[in-house]
Amino acid sequence: MTSTGQDSTTTRQRRSRHNPHSPPHDSSVTSKRGVKKGALLHSSPSLAELKKKGRMKKLSQAAEQDLVVGLKELDVNLEAKTLSGTGLVFDEQLNEFHCLWDDSFPEGPERLHAIKEQLIQEGLLDRCVSFQARFAEKEELMLVHSLEYIDLMETTQYMNEGELRILADTYDSVYLHPNSYTCACLASGSVLSLVDAVLGNEIRNGMAIIRPPGHHAQHSLMDGYCMFNHVAVAARYAQKKHAIQRVLIVDWDVHHGHGTQFTFDQDPSVLYFSIHRYEQGRFWPHLKASNWSTIGFGRGQGYTMNVPWNQVGMRDADYIAAFLYLLLPVALEFQPQLVLVAAGFDALQGDPKGEMAATPAGFAQLTHLLMGLAGGKLILSLEGGYNLRSLAKGVSASLHTLLGDPCPTLESPGAPCPSAQASLSCALEALEPFWEVLVRSAETLEEDFLEEENVEKEEEGPWQPPALPIPMWPVLQARTGLVYDQRMMGHYNLWDKYPPEMPQRVFRIMRRLEELGLAGRCLTLPARPATDAELLTCHSAEYVGRLRATAKMKTRELHREGSSFDSIYICPDTFACAQLATGAACRLVEAVLAGEVLNGTAVVRPPGHHAERDAACGFCFFNSVAVAARHAQAVSGHALRILIVDWDVHHGNGTQHIFEQDPSVLYISLHRYDHGTFFPMGDEGASSQIGRATGTGFTVNVAWNGPRVGDADYLAAWHRLVLPIAYEFNPELVLVSAGFDAARGDPLGGCQVSPEGYAHLTHLLMGLANGRIILILEGGYNLTSISESMAACTRSLLGDPPPLLTLSRPPLSGALASITETIQVHRRYWRSLRAMKVEDKEGPSSSKSIPKKLTQPANRGSAVGMTAPDGNILDADAGKATSASSMEVATPDQAKSETAVVELSQDQTSEAPPGEATADQTPSEAATGGATLDQTIVESATVGATPGQTTSEEAVGGAAVIQTPPALCTDNQTPPASPAQGATAQIAPSKLTENLRTLDLNSEAQEAPESQMAEEEGLLGEAARGQDRDDSVLIQSFGDHANADQVMFYAVTPLPWCPHLVAVRPIPESGLDVTQPCQDCGTLQENWVCLSCYQVHCGRYVSAHMLQHHEVSGHPLVLSYVDLSTWCYNCEAYVHHQALLDVKNIAHQNKFGENMPHSH
Repeated sequence: MTSTGQDSTTTRQRRSRHNPHSPPHDSSVTSKRGVKKGALLHSSPSLAELKKKGRMKKLSQAAEQDLVVGLKELDVNLEAKTLSGTGLVFDEQLNEFHCLWDDSFPEGPERLHAIKEQLIQEGLLDRCVSFQARFAEKEELMLVHSLEYIDLMETTQYMNEGELRILADTYDSVYLHPNSYTCACLASGSVLSLVDAVLGNEIRNGMAIIRPPGHHAQHSLMDGYCMFNHVAVAARYAQKKHAIQRVLIVDWDVHHGHGTQFTFDQDPSVLYFSIHRYEQGRFWPHLKASNWSTIGFGRGQGYTMNVPWNQVGMRDADYIAAFLYLLLPVALEFQPQLVLVAAGFDALQGDPKGEMAATPAGFAQLTHLLMGLAGGKLILSLEGGYNLRSLAKGVSASLHTLLGDPCPTLESPGAPCPSAQASLSCALEALEPFWEVLVRSAETLEEDFLEEENVEKEEEGPWQPPALPIPMWPVLQARTGLVYDQRMMGHYNLWDKYPPEMPQRVFRIMRRLEELGLAGRCLTLPARPATDAELLTCHSAEYVGRLRATAKMKTRELHREGSSFDSIYICPDTFACAQLATGAACRLVEAVLAGEVLNGTAVVRPPGHHAERDAACGFCFFNSVAVAARHAQAVSGHALRILIVDWDVHHGNGTQHIFEQDPSVLYISLHRYDHGTFFPMGDEGASSQIGRATGTGFTVNVAWNGPRVGDADYLAAWHRLVLPIAYEFNPELVLVSAGFDAARGDPLGGCQVSPEGYAHLTHLLMGLANGRIILILEGGYNLTSISESMAACTRSLLGDPPPLLTLSRPPLSGALASITETIQVHRRYWRSLRAMKVEDKEGPSSSKSIPKKLTQPANRGSAVGMTAPDGNILDADAGKATSASSMEVATPDQAKSETAVVELSQDQTSEAPPGEATADQTPSEAATGGATLDQTIVESATVGATPGQTTSEEAVGGAAVIQTPPALCTDNQTPPASPAQGATAQIAPSKLTENLRTLDLNSEAQEAPESQMAEEEGLLGEAARGQDRDDSVLIQSFGDHANADQVMFYAVTPLPWCPHLVAVRPIPESGLDVTQPCQDCGTLQENWVCLSCYQVHCGRYVSAHMLQHHEVSGHPLVLSYVDLSTWCYNCEAYVHHQALLDVKNIAHQNKFGENMPHSH
């Protein structure tokens, strides 16, 4: 295992968002055993001798310099004004529209009525800062939408019902009302009002309860109930008006927000994350762009993150896993200044469209996790949700969380299901090259070879709870309790004036809490001594008596008694102080369990986590956190599930031993280990220590093997290990052994955790156990560091959003190795840690699936949320894919009679997309330009073509033509400039007209052998760059005209629009030259021109230079100089659109000497 002192390296090319890594650190460590706690491993021998006696009068010059640098870097300015208040937009005007022709349409006014009733019932409306909906101006809407589209929507105010219905029918799953435009403008304006208030520091966060929804709306297109894209407009508005540079958009609606994705998929200033139902494209909106493989393009590559669910019944654990493993790490690296949420609640159990099993408590958890980003600047905008009760409960839960109420305990959290793990695995692999924080340890996770009896059986099928769990919200007298007693300063070192564990530690912390006004915001609780009964739950009677006897010992006896333990000093007041520290922790436990406070901080000393049942150790006498845990179980009357997180830089050996056989207490420690040479030495803190007997698996050690571990490393451990296990364990109380000796500037720890980092760690733990969390001070020996760190944690406990956290580097390679090592050890015991082996990340093979007819739903409102027949994935997102939804596609029974045949010349050239194989073509044939009998050609087409169109451009019904020429092309074939030149003849418009007249659509051709049909299916799959044959493929009979001189054609419908058309740049003044050779290899065969930079390169089966150009540049669209078809690499499809006609016409003029027919 490599040391965590080494820098993380990777061979992949990643964007650098941070400063260069710090220089490598010499990770060599002393092999000398028995070094006392407090010893600096890199100090001089003379200083080390002093440390053996517990002395620390001065630091070595090197250590002192490190401390000075650390203090200079320490952000001690935590006194910024704390914002409060949650904004809420709820305006009755937004209910003044509905579907005029279908009373059962799911998106209706009753949605907001149900939400309002729920919020009034729970008293939430009065707790929020109310904002009125305002009208979004056209200039604001034009930040995302075209003026022509906005003007068209504006005219709907004056249409009658018939006109509205006709216009609505031109879109997918929408209805229109005379008030639709007004309400959509008010909805967008409502979100903008909250943006102004949040970024203007009037409120902390906000929620817009609005309709219609917006995330499906595109630049010039209504879609899926949506007219204007509210969150997209808000993001652009924040950038323009408030100079925000980075915006995170989170879309948890059960439907993919393709409108939002298309708006920003080239933009690195907006990070888009969507988690949605996909089912291999069978769920609306049926787009490949909704899959994990779509990550943006150009400069926006890596800034689109999709987590597609491929089965129904997904639970809270699945959603939380997606946040922990993917969203939160990337978001922390991205460092957004504003977070916008497309908050649909149709993934809740009971929703008729989502068919998921998430709970309101789960959405409270998701909201809480997002509140740790962007300094808490978070705005939720309502999208979908069609079960009125579930919707109301979901909105209520998220609003409770925004207001600072604790997250309800999840009833059945469990672990992510195999399908969720597979989706996450694919998404992580796709995004890892773009985000440093996602890099995995160099040590590859080995496959699980677990004995069957040791592996928990997976549940069969998605889990369905019997009823929607209703979260409970506690009524608290105060939020945060604070325990401190100055008498604990009575414990001090009689022989050394400057020991590391000094009385000033607690005094300085309290003074800082008072200076910042934090102590005044807490409920101060009186400390009390621990009773013998409480102490005896973790310590022996003999040991307690032995420590009690020290109160009457003389100085020499005290010195001798202290020397009998490891790194211990004792004075006459030591027993009383230790008893008081432990009792203070117990008092805080009582207050939390009784509901007197929600959470709390115990500023106590001496520390406790090293104390064993029968021995003091490492400045510790009584194990305060262990006694507090046992006291909590005694008070509750049952084996309360308790999570103990120990982030002290030293391993809590005492705590581990006390609970190592107890499955009711999960102990997780993150500490410096240094291969067993860091205090307390030995192998007790190794990752292999997992507990014993029934407690096996409930001891988790993350062992750092070097210094310099910082925020990025601890957060990586939180996201990948600590929180997944913690959510699966589902604790009822969280205790933190809060040592701050891993803090920047600490003389013993040598680590670099910042106060801001500790604040984030605390915030993330607060989502557990209904918010019942207690921090108990352990170590930490730089007075400034511990004061600022405890203050930062206390702020989080009080409900303040964690401060902005700047990660100066990704996790260290050695730290990742330590985390990975622990995951490997514990995958046997925690399902949430098990790595998934994904056999087929792309889903079922598209070349073998048989598409079925996709009928248009009678109810326009039923399309959203509707599952299409297996295999149908519509790659077009511009309105309804009418050609796909209304046509017959070959089924096993139909295919034999629906083969298309057209009589054409045998001297046709063949062409495949740049970067894709033609059917049955060998590499040698491809390299020389030769074609076999089975080589295919795809030629773009225009919907509604008329006679007279050229085959290089148009074909009937919008179908692209796939030709199978019976003769081989010559090796020296070159694209001609006109029909009269070259070895390849182009088809004249009159010839195409004659051939098209032979069309016979009655499907009465002779039956073809099954083997032939299988081959034909393969041809279609190859021609479409491997995309699903289901993607609007049309196969029809051309009549009984097949003979030896004829050739076979297949029809493929190109996309009528794609989101990457914006990448098309103006044609150069010099025009186009279709005879131009490849700029890389000089070939004249199968060349394509890039429509972004107008470079010319050859196709895949020449030398694949255009494919290489796309991979380097990200330019998506290219035009064939052979057949003038246009291919989009990102959509993996042919495209024909008005925006492409100019460049196609110029190429047509150059190629044929005449304008392209009907190019308008």
